[in-house]
Amino acid sequence: MTLPQAPFEIPPIVTYAVPGFVLLIIIEMIVVRFAKKSGRYEYRDSATSLAMGFGNRVFDIMFGGLVVVAYYWFYQFRLFDLGWTWPVLVACFFGEDLAYYWFHRTAHERRFFWASHIVHHSSQHYNLTTALRQTWTGTLGICFIFHLPLVLIGFPPEMVFMFSAISLVYQFWIHTETIGRMGPLEWVMNTPSHHRVHHAINAKYLDANYAGVLIIWDRLFGTFVPEDDKEKIHYGIISQLGTFNPFRVAFHEWVGIFRDVKSAKSPREVLGYIFGPPGWSPDGSRKTSASIKAAWAARQHQEAPTAVAAE
Repeated sequence: MTLPQAPFEIPPIVTYAVPGFVLLIIIEMIVVRFAKKSGRYEYRDSATSLAMGFGNRVFDIMFGGLVVVAYYWFYQFRLFDLGWTWPVLVACFFGEDLAYYWFHRTAHERRFFWASHIVHHSSQHYNLTTALRQTWTGTLGICFIFHLPLVLIGFPPEMVFMFSAISLVYQFWIHTETIGRMGPLEWVMNTPSHHRVHHAINAKYLDANYAGVLIIWDRLFGTFVPEDDKEKIHYGIISQLGTFNPFRVAFHEWVGIFRDVKSAKSPREVLGYIFGPPGWSPDGSRKTSASIKAAWAARQHQEAPTAVAAE
């Protein structure tokens, strides 16, 4: 198999960005501490996030080759031979961002993928170190499959990897409470305001704003929710972990799936525990995002006439 070559050397984008990550974290800490801006740091939480980020790099070195092999194997069956031209680069940027949206949305809607992604949401704080709280099991959890259609279409694997890295680096700076609204940019780009909503566990905000770089996909597919200044955001996961142990953070949901599957009484229950929405249970006794939002909507409906009468 002849491998396509990029017309220029693509640097290790994420590696090169690490010094910038460190500098921005230090700046945010200073701003939060001395300028009294919004935001909060808890040293044990931040240390856990940094440990998760380091572990993510280690696991990527150990298993990342599987992704490369998968991309190039599927690339053999591409529909088109797309070169490294400006129109193709632009199309790949939008294609990668759309693929990320659907990966991200599915990672919240299906427990198998949530088992890897939950790591990123497990912090009850929201600052730049939270961006580094990344999964150790993303490759083994086959999260990369959402980008395979791009190489099947004919986008060179190196190009897809490049835009995936750019997206990852872009998403670092939006994990902050020190930046408010950003004017017209909010209509097109993913911003700190939009991503704060995504990390919220408030019923009003659940399952929203899955954007990578562009918020347009959420607006297009009906998952966009704006930040409401009257609704204080609470971060974390529905059942908070209550631990700073990186190994528990990394694997607790996989352990939960294994435990539930062992107790399953039918193939239907096995599939439900693995591929149903997070919180699924045979009798509906556990909370899912849908049930939490439905209960919240019902309360809002009940309270509305009372509010009108009071006026």
